[in-house]
Amino acid sequence: MSSIFTKIVNKEIPCYKVAETPQFLAFLDVNPNAKGHTLCIPKKEIDKIFDLESSIYLELMNFSRTVAIAIEKAMDCKRVGMTVIGLEVPHAHVHLIPLNHMEDAQFIKKETLLPEEFEALAKKIKAYL
Repeated sequence: MSSIFTKIVNKEIPCYKVAETPQFLAFLDVNPNAKGHTLCIPKKEIDKIFDLESSIYLELMNFSRTVAIAIEKAMDCKRVGMTVIGLEVPHAHVHLIPLNHMEDAQFIKKETLLPEEFEALAKKIKAYL
């Protein structure tokens, strides 16, 4: 069965896209820790990040770096944190989270946004890519 991320890649489920290459996709997390919380994924469905081929892993990190730099320019934050947990969706992914406080990275407090707020955030981040 396809993961929810594969369904997003296949356009079966919509997303708030931030960046895309032939191999990777970045989109806003719809249950974000902070405004601008973005997920970077390989388009090919592989469950665990360390199961990625070394070259794909390095390319994902480079793609994530590019997106993180854009997020930091677009959002009012002290820095962009990166985390890989991998339990919630069986598809390798990187969380990029705008941080102002340590609590922003704890996956406890969540932001609630309207669709138009997600769209505006995605557009704002894209402008810095």
